Amino acid sequence: MKEIKRKTVILGSGPAGLTAAIYASRAQLDPLVIDGPQPGGQLTITTDVENYPGFADGIMGPALMESFRSQAERFGTEIINVWIDSVDLSKRPFTLFGKESQDSEEITAKILADTLIVATGASAKWLGIPGEAPIPEGYGGNGVSACATCDGFFFRNKPITVVGGGDTAMEEALFLTKFASEVNVVHRRDEFRASKIMADRVMSHEKINVIWNTEVREIKGSKESGVTGVTLYNNVSNETYDFPTEGVFIAIGHRPNTDLFRGVLDMDEVGYIKTEGRTMRTNIPGVFACGDAQDSYYRQAVTAAGTGCMAAIDAERFLADHDGDVVENTASNY
Repeated sequence: MKEIKRKTVILGSGPAGLTAAIYASRAQLDPLVIDGPQPGGQLTITTDVENYPGFADGIMGPALMESFRSQAERFGTEIINVWIDSVDLSKRPFTLFGKESQDSEEITAKILADTLIVATGASAKWLGIPGEAPIPEGYGGNGVSACATCDGFFFRNKPITVVGGGDTAMEEALFLTKFASEVNVVHRRDEFRASKIMADRVMSHEKINVIWNTEVREIKGSKESGVTGVTLYNNVSNETYDFPTEGVFIAIGHRPNTDLFRGVLDMDEVGYIKTEGRTMRTNIPGVFACGDAQDSYYRQAVTAAGTGCMAAIDAERFLADHDGDVVENTASNY
């Protein structure tokens, strides 16, 4: 079994994790970044990014993350691809047990960390229907999105469809009225789960049309034009029909990628890791969380990068006070 020991280990390589790596490297913390199941995070399945500062003409999501990665490596960050199967946070140094892949049974790596930064991100919940997958298999990033704030601008004066019935869907629909010619909210029930004030705003908006008791069964389009329509199913009348639209926003919620730390790190009811005050500290000294693993509100690349910076600075200051200590904690997860 391969054993690695580092002052700082960063779990996740999206904007938060790689920003943490840049700051940790420059602080000479010799960081190790563990890629995880989606190297680069959600931006790797995004096409044009136009709201990240410093790119006046926009940049492709994968290119932006490659730039993050190169910058971190330039300062000395090592990045490896290991599937972390379990962790032991009962004492410092913390221990992470890694495998070659999720399906592998053999533990091949033991990683020891004086400090741990959790930057595992969150994943949008998807419908699992034809046409939803990222390009080239589907239209994800070419008309299908899970982030109105990120992609709404691209649908100026176009008819779009929002799927969902909770507050997330209401917020997305209302935001998208700034750009779209019309917004059609498709909901599988006959009433929204959203708060009354949000539902009322949607129902009263002149640009929004609600399609009740209906499910999206397929997203249609072409590689050249992107999304051109959806197949809808009315679960009361059992009618199936095609509906024209030029964009589909899936707004049925996000799920933080934090299962590895359940019962160990304090979380809210959804699974977002709780941090202390204005810091990135968790309930276990020496463990920090940043990005979408702890942020359920903003969920933007630029805010994730900011919290990655904060986590690295918190880790640097922690090590300055505790470097070399062996600390017994009260939580572990095997």
